[in-house]
Amino acid sequence: MNDRHSVLTWALSLVAAATMLSCASGYKEIFPTLVDGKYDSEFPYRGCSAQLEEIGESVKMVNTIAYYRTFAFDAAEGVRPAGLTSTLLRGREGTSSVITNQASGTATVISVDTRRVVLLTCAHVIAFPDTVFSYFIGPDRRSTGILRTVAVKEKQTTYVAVFPEGGELQVLVMDKSTDVALLGKTFETEPFPRIRPFNYPMGRAKELEWGSFVYLFGYPTGYKMVTKGIVSSPNKDRRGGFMIDAVFNRGFSGGIALAVRDGVPNFELVGIVKLVSGRSAYVLTPSTVEGGEEYESGVPYSGDVYVERRTEIEYGLAQAVSIETILDVVAQNGGRLAAAGYTVHLGLPSPVP
Repeated sequence: MNDRHSVLTWALSLVAAATMLSCASGYKEIFPTLVDGKYDSEFPYRGCSAQLEEIGESVKMVNTIAYYRTFAFDAAEGVRPAGLTSTLLRGREGTSSVITNQASGTATVISVDTRRVVLLTCAHVIAFPDTVFSYFIGPDRRSTGILRTVAVKEKQTTYVAVFPEGGELQVLVMDKSTDVALLGKTFETEPFPRIRPFNYPMGRAKELEWGSFVYLFGYPTGYKMVTKGIVSSPNKDRRGGFMIDAVFNRGFSGGIALAVRDGVPNFELVGIVKLVSGRSAYVLTPSTVEGGEEYESGVPYSGDVYVERRTEIEYGLAQAVSIETILDVVAQNGGRLAAAGYTVHLGLPSPVP
């Protein structure tokens, strides 16, 4: 009886083990990709590193430097913006100074046509004001309206460092109302460089739902990154704008958002990241210590105190411009693009050169 019981127990153990192996090998059959024609809200069940690497080759870091000539005034002069003239500024060029203002963001190559390329980014990455004013503050801590300084932009350069021929770009379209910009580059030296464009279809941001899964590419603090996020507040405006919960940092503006329709690698471009939420505050800071030394926390500070504005990023909250808005901007500026010699293939998969 004991022998028969042992044999039966051994047989049941084999069946149980076989069942476990069958379940493990049949994981993909038990959890198949949901095929419903909608954007996926679940994490992709299989790898897509090769396709993500290909997409990443079309994503570039874009930099902008603006050069300003700054003129200073005395409060007793009482100069106001309405009283500024070119003659007045020319007379002060000898005492003026040149300062720079810089910004970096993310741009994606969306079109390659022989020796011309077109990149998509956010307008605020390249938009610097022509003139910047600062004013004297009165005893009531309010602006007096009297100019303290005026900075006049003399030159602005936008470039992609990894492009040949200096990488300087031409601003083709800058729509501040939508925060969309198109940049162009015409290569002169043959053979022309082989640059990979974004080679996936345009999507429909208005079809995104609460919880839709998206991949995002960008250059936070200068490093190329791919991350993931979940869509919130879909169709937050009539153009299909939406929110993303991914953790961003400075430099991600202009980064692309890719939704997945019925499993990877069915990527579709649904928008670009335009704004990372932040909170600003004014803090009191000491003067800069020469030689890079640090202040001793145990010694009372008795030097000058300065007011400094600091902005802290509210991580996990970002806004996106919908692909519908981007396509509208391209269509509205078709004549301008053609006049500049550029053909934008946005809306269809671009051929890889």
